[in-house]
Amino acid sequence: MTPQSYANHAQIVPMFHRVLFGLIALTLIGSCVNLYLSFGDHQRLYSASLIVVLNVCMVILFFFCRIFPLKAQDRAIRAEENLRHLVQTGKLLDPRLSVLQIVALRFASDGEFVALAQRAAEEGLSPDAIKRAVKEWRADTYRV
Repeated sequence: MTPQSYANHAQIVPMFHRVLFGLIALTLIGSCVNLYLSFGDHQRLYSASLIVVLNVCMVILFFFCRIFPLKAQDRAIRAEENLRHLVQTGKLLDPRLSVLQIVALRFASDGEFVALAQRAAEEGLSPDAIKRAVKEWRADTYRV
């Protein structure tokens, strides 16, 4: 396995991001086609409408089953990085830092973490700019 870096830090779970999303997208398209074809046949219209509604619910569920765990991971990362900053400096992270900036700071090594956190707060660096500024990458293999 190659070491994690800016270029390869995003994790894709093929069965979820590609296969499941593809199947859901195809099912939604197929159900919309079925609904369109059933407009002339009132006996099929009700069931075709329900299938479209169920597929829309499945799309919404697909996105929320990804977003909710990420929010929980963001909270855990914020707490971990706050503790890391407290241990190194005796102070909590600057309150001007957003959660997304703190999540990006987790990749900074201990040697550059404090300075990069201060720079991110003062300059309002974007999460992407923070990740690009990291010289010595600290891998995070737990976030999915």
